[in-house]
Amino acid sequence: MGDSISVNGIERPLTDKTVGELLATENVDLDARFLAVAVNGAVVPRAEWNAAPVAADDDVEIVRPAPGG
Repeated sequence: MGDSISVNGIERPLTDKTVGELLATENVDLDARFLAVAVNGAVVPRAEWNAAPVAADDDVEIVRPAPGG
């Protein structure tokens, strides 16, 4: 099947090279408050998203605020 990554528990093809590119592919609003990203369990600071690499077999978690209270 080629290289893949897991995004929030769902396996998908690896098509992006950085966290920033992945977020754009996933249609994530980069200006959203309280948005967090972790790669293989390590939180990636927002300032590093455009440079932080993603690679085959990485486990990426994108945590967004939930509506409601």
